[in-house]
Amino acid sequence: MSLVIFLGVLIAAMAVGVPIAFSLILCAVAMGLALDMFDPQIISQRMIVGANSFTLLAIPFFLLAGELMNAGGMSRRIVAFAISLAGHVRGGLGVVAIFAAIILASLSGSAAADTAALVTMLLPMMRGAGHDEARSVGLLASGGIIAPIIPPSIAYIIFGVATNLSITQLFMAGIVPGVMMGLGALAAWMVVSRLDNVEPLPRATWAERGRATRDAIWALGLPVIILGGIRFGIVTPTEAAVVAVAYALFVGLVVYRELKPSQLFEVFRNAATTTAVVMLLAAAALATAWFVSIADLSGIVLSLVEPLIEHPKILMAVIMLLIVAVGTALDMGPTILILAPVLLPVVKEAGIDPIYFGVLFVINCAIGLVTPPVGIALSVASGVSGVPMHRAALGAMPFMIAQIGVLFLLVLFPQLVLWPMEWLR
Repeated sequence: MSLVIFLGVLIAAMAVGVPIAFSLILCAVAMGLALDMFDPQIISQRMIVGANSFTLLAIPFFLLAGELMNAGGMSRRIVAFAISLAGHVRGGLGVVAIFAAIILASLSGSAAADTAALVTMLLPMMRGAGHDEARSVGLLASGGIIAPIIPPSIAYIIFGVATNLSITQLFMAGIVPGVMMGLGALAAWMVVSRLDNVEPLPRATWAERGRATRDAIWALGLPVIILGGIRFGIVTPTEAAVVAVAYALFVGLVVYRELKPSQLFEVFRNAATTTAVVMLLAAAALATAWFVSIADLSGIVLSLVEPLIEHPKILMAVIMLLIVAVGTALDMGPTILILAPVLLPVVKEAGIDPIYFGVLFVINCAIGLVTPPVGIALSVASGVSGVPMHRAALGAMPFMIAQIGVLFLLVLFPQLVLWPMEWLR
């Protein structure tokens, strides 16, 4: 009965247009009444306790770092660096897009920010070269969703807080799968781009490559500092986020000098606005999670999938299909906060590594960012480019299929995640 109430209230509230955070609060109220333990103080206290987390402080700092990188010229230099290396190959601008997406992903962790940066900088060049516009937008959106998979990732922070798993281990485990997601999209691009009769860019001289590398070296140093500091225990993920902000601020103001003091208010305001949305959502979801725990919804779900417990790969495939379906209607944050605490005990019972599950969960949610009608990365790409949403969705289809293929490859062969994870640990 508790599971029916939880799902019924959540779906009904969303269906009538209630924002996700307030839908979750309504879920908490309904479950409290059903369990005969409703008290407004419980909900408010659980929301405060949920938001009062040192780990969650990483979210505003990584968001701010991403804003500072875009305003300070770091993102533009990374794209120029990628063009100097790969712009001359056949379909080279698509290669540049994925290469730049992987590097940008290791800087900010925000799919929306990375997608906007990629579309702004690369789409005019792809249009000018003669590539199909919708397909180009689809590729850039598919590149943008690598950001939540490769650390530093806001999605891993939310997942770690929701499930009490090590964020450091999630970060380390996400590196190889994130690169594989990029290679999957790139493989699809190399096939479909043959439909475009496009001349590649002129090959950059070694002198031009040297200049591009020299210009980008400060930007390329940030992921080394962040991931190296976390890997060797010098900083926690939250402390790494603060380091990222200080580094991006210094590079933008002092080294590149593209970030002006007059821009700082706008940069901080953008980061604060996004932070407020994420933190309210996290607080509401963690209040609901308390009632979910009291009602033992995980036990109910476990009883429903008990026949699959002895078949971990089939169980993972079923869970992935469930998350794909949910991801078409919900953004990444709500999907993690609603489903992860319920499903994690189930996968533990089946003997599945929880860190491995967390990485695949986040990959699945990231793919949801390019699936209509709610796909945030697709919406951003459509809005920035001016390409209608339905055309952008069709253009993204080959890359989405390739990335779903990578996801199920990871389901079939867990060692592709587990072996690099163990080595990086």
